[in-house]
Amino acid sequence: MIQVLLIEDEEPAAKRLQKLLNETTEEVNVLAVVDSIRSAKEWLQNHAAPQLILADIHLADGISFELFKQVEIKCPIIFTTAYDEYALQAFKLNSIDYLLKPIKKDELQKALQKFRKQTDTQLQQLNMDQLLQAFNQTDKYRQRFVIRYGEHIKTIETKDVAYFYTEARANFLITQDAKRYVIDFNLDQLDQMLNPKQFYRINRQFIISLQSIDEMSTWTKGRVMIKLKPASKLETIVSTERSAEFKKWLSGE
Repeated sequence: MIQVLLIEDEEPAAKRLQKLLNETTEEVNVLAVVDSIRSAKEWLQNHAAPQLILADIHLADGISFELFKQVEIKCPIIFTTAYDEYALQAFKLNSIDYLLKPIKKDELQKALQKFRKQTDTQLQQLNMDQLLQAFNQTDKYRQRFVIRYGEHIKTIETKDVAYFYTEARANFLITQDAKRYVIDFNLDQLDQMLNPKQFYRINRQFIISLQSIDEMSTWTKGRVMIKLKPASKLETIVSTERSAEFKKWLSGE
């Protein structure tokens, strides 16, 4: 039996991963599920080392790479991540496997097969300082937002955001499935947080994602009228001074 430790701060994701592990192989025993750097460190210091760790990258109290700098790890690690290919370049530098969320059964099976074939020499190549440095170079843009509404708190992945806008001195985030949330950041702050390859500020009121564009048409004074998805009740026109740069952004320049 492969003795596995899961490090995951989202309960549905942890339950789904356990279910996939059980469906993939009968040779896995999940020793524990921990949801933070602090709880993972405490568990590792007080229990026999697992044979394999599956760890999400962003936890409630920081990046899981920091945990592996604080505690000596002598077993392989498979990272689970919702990040795009830009961030995944960091893993290729370190002979570490990863699973892209939402995790698929066949990909999990391949990762476990790779684990079974891993040698002690490969394991010694693990360099958390190098991994953290490489990841920081690709992780400079915000990957998720913490949303508070009433007594509830939830996280929204940046990749799931359609657009941001401001109205009546409030700032809003609209998801691709048309849900609206108030956020703590204004558009000037968001402009610095978002990947410019994916998001563009079309005017003083809107920052849109590439996938939120439904239709475009020419407008007066060289401007561009945009129809968004989900639809917005507010007019969304690229300002005159931004139109030329907007067209370059569309073409990926």
